[in-house]
Amino acid sequence: MKGLNLHPILAAWFIAAFIRVCLGSATVAGLTAAGMVAPLIVGSTINPSLIVLATGAGSLMFSHVNDSGFWLFKEYFNLTVKETLKTWSVMETIVSIVGLLMVGLIYLITRH
Repeated sequence: MKGLNLHPILAAWFIAAFIRVCLGSATVAGLTAAGMVAPLIVGSTINPSLIVLATGAGSLMFSHVNDSGFWLFKEYFNLTVKETLKTWSVMETIVSIVGLLMVGLIYLITRH
């Protein structure tokens, strides 16, 4: 991970987002990504809290049919799968991207 030529905040977000899209579980995505990016925190000048927030934001990326929350939302609002993809999945994607942008903004404001 240290040889990865990507900012640790972006790496944490991308890894969590990738796992989330592949598996569907935000919990698994967040925990797996945390274990993978933990070595990036050692010796880094970046506040670890920002990497945690980026990981959490990435774990919310594009909820789809592999996610239990997707099905709860679908059934609760009596939607079709297509309607749920257009609403819930898009909303989760927006939350994830805005979360990353806010972490980036906090990083820019607080870096030394």
